[in-house]
Amino acid sequence: MLDRLRSIVQAVNSAKDLRSALDIIVSRVSEAMDTEVCSVYLLDSDINGHVLMASQGLKQEAVGHVSLGLGEGLVGLVAQQAEPVNLVDADQHPSFHFLPETGEEPFKSFLGVPIIHHRSVLGVLVVQNRERRRFDAGEEAFLITLSAQLAGVIAHAEATGAIQGTSPSGHKTADTTFSGVSGSSGVAIGTAVVIFPPADLRHVPMRAVTDIDHELELFNNSLQAVRNDMSALYENTAGHMPEGERELFNVYLHMLDDDALGREVVEQIRNGVWAQGALAHVANEHVRSFELMSDKYLRERAVDIKDLCSRVLAYLQEREPVKTEYPEDTILVSEELTPSMLAEVPKENLRGLISVKGSGSSHVAILARGMGLPTVMGVVDLPINQLDGKEMIVDGYNGQVISNPTDQLRQRFQDTIREEDVLTQGLADIKDLPCETADHHRVHLWVNTGLISDVIRSLDQGAEGIGLFRTEVPFLLSERFPSEQEQASIYREQLQAFSPMPVTMRTLDVGGDKDLPYFPIEEANPFLGWRGIRVTLDHPEIFSAQIRAMLKASIGLNNLQIMLPMISSVSEVVASTQLIKKAYRELLQEGHDVKYPRVGVMIELPAAVYQARSLARMVDFVSVGSNDLTQYILAVDRNNPRVANLYNSFHPSVLQALRHVVSEAHQEGKQVSICGEMAGDPGAAVLLMAMGFDVLSMNSSTLLKVKSVIRSITMDAAQDLLEQVMLLEDAQTIRSAVDMALYNAGVDRLLRSSRIH
Repeated sequence: MLDRLRSIVQAVNSAKDLRSALDIIVSRVSEAMDTEVCSVYLLDSDINGHVLMASQGLKQEAVGHVSLGLGEGLVGLVAQQAEPVNLVDADQHPSFHFLPETGEEPFKSFLGVPIIHHRSVLGVLVVQNRERRRFDAGEEAFLITLSAQLAGVIAHAEATGAIQGTSPSGHKTADTTFSGVSGSSGVAIGTAVVIFPPADLRHVPMRAVTDIDHELELFNNSLQAVRNDMSALYENTAGHMPEGERELFNVYLHMLDDDALGREVVEQIRNGVWAQGALAHVANEHVRSFELMSDKYLRERAVDIKDLCSRVLAYLQEREPVKTEYPEDTILVSEELTPSMLAEVPKENLRGLISVKGSGSSHVAILARGMGLPTVMGVVDLPINQLDGKEMIVDGYNGQVISNPTDQLRQRFQDTIREEDVLTQGLADIKDLPCETADHHRVHLWVNTGLISDVIRSLDQGAEGIGLFRTEVPFLLSERFPSEQEQASIYREQLQAFSPMPVTMRTLDVGGDKDLPYFPIEEANPFLGWRGIRVTLDHPEIFSAQIRAMLKASIGLNNLQIMLPMISSVSEVVASTQLIKKAYRELLQEGHDVKYPRVGVMIELPAAVYQARSLARMVDFVSVGSNDLTQYILAVDRNNPRVANLYNSFHPSVLQALRHVVSEAHQEGKQVSICGEMAGDPGAAVLLMAMGFDVLSMNSSTLLKVKSVIRSITMDAAQDLLEQVMLLEDAQTIRSAVDMALYNAGVDRLLRSSRIH
């Protein structure tokens, strides 16, 4: 059965569109299970019903024309319950609904299983037989397993059609919504620009061209260049490689002939597709076909096709490098956004971001919040190679991407953007006012930065210090380790811009979701692996150079604070402080007038939570990184969109850990700050203030909203709210209680624009 299962899934994966995929499913399942009928019904939201999309055994004229309303018939029952329905006498069941157009009256036995993708029921897979019998447990399990494996393929095929403006049943559709998770709040409307890696056939977008002759010439020249390479390889391997293996290069040459791959690509180009997209389309089709073949030798030829076409693509990109045009309303789209991609776009043209991979707590999402860019992450079903040049709406509040918007929907989002602008302008009045409650409890609002542009925005928002300078950002944007002098220059800019206010510099924090291109860290489980302080203690030369650069940069300013990330034990603090003292002594000996800085630790791991007092005793201050702390307490990879809904900083366990850290650190007389995204949420900020956090550090875009809320509430009210929520047992209930408290305080207008997860 496993071989049949694999064979069906592979066949469906090779289908060119949704209808082809469904036709393969019904014919192959009917054959594998020896049933007289196999049908697929898919949910079409535009008509609010389940449409018969493919069938083996029912009347073909009914396919695409017959539908059942939501909850109607046995198909509706399966979808509603999201569970299999297995019946001997289907027509006797109270939910049975006879559809004469299908010709299903002779078929008595019925087994239907839901097709579920990301908790949503896409449709129902049904098998039927004439004889009255219950499908056995093995048959039911087979159909459930198959349905689970095919759900993603069907979802992707549906999404591709939706981008083109058609529903599953072929109706014209609009306001097509793709769900992800919010990376940065706000709304943006603009033109999608797809960024893709070089020589990667999987992600080349389809683009229309008018100069077909130019594209044909470009393709033929690149094809000839690869032919020349293959011929040269054949000649150069004479006497060094067995003749049988050398013949592979001649096979490659035949594959490039005008009556093979080359012809198909030319046909695509003549249809108005640019050469790179045409090549990628043809190559991917052939790779899928070869991967389906039962013969192992032929299956392995898929690798040869991929290699050969990648060579042609590389020449295409070399001869005519992709010159990305960024319109003034750019929505940047990629399989996986990186900081360097953001840096390529003129800031005045960038409106929003969409990433297939990542989550609301990934590094790029944090940068996006700092830049005030509406962002949606983890849109796993989005067919990005179909998006280039299309109008898109980024709904950063609800974590949704919308294509083919109607005029009414576009207007509604434009109104939201105007409302945001008005709100932002209104908050400017409190920029220079202190952040204190109505009963005069003072809280310090600092900012998280990574670039000098962040500093300028932060000062404009009235920030009182930098609670987290991400020193890895310059490392991420460089092609090698920055020198000590280069680092000192970057750090000096930050320190000078904020002087005399404190600037907290976190030592290099790479690993996890932050890999340096020139220092890759390959691990099966990077978030539990070599990252943060573990990397720099293993490479003291990197750590020491960075500390020396920080100390040099602070000469004459003396507003530097150094913070150690990912601390899990006292021994790591001892080792780190020894290296800091060593660098300090070296600089004194070299004649530099440096001052020893305040040193603090980040509490991001459960181990550090339970050693908070011991750690606080060893340093000058303590800072909680709520993003990672939430991740590790809840065992939720914050870059995985499949579990993004489980990541919630309002979880009772997270709140208890935060309260414990504040209490332990204060007993040692040490200042406690929090520099995760939680600090930038107005509701969360009220709870953090009530817990006793001395400093809240956030992205500059949320600072005034947090200040507005804190100035509108009393410390007594905040502490009463904290005591109430600490008795609650569910994150959503806690969130609702906080929202209600802010609603009663009259500041609910700020909730939507700052929501965290």
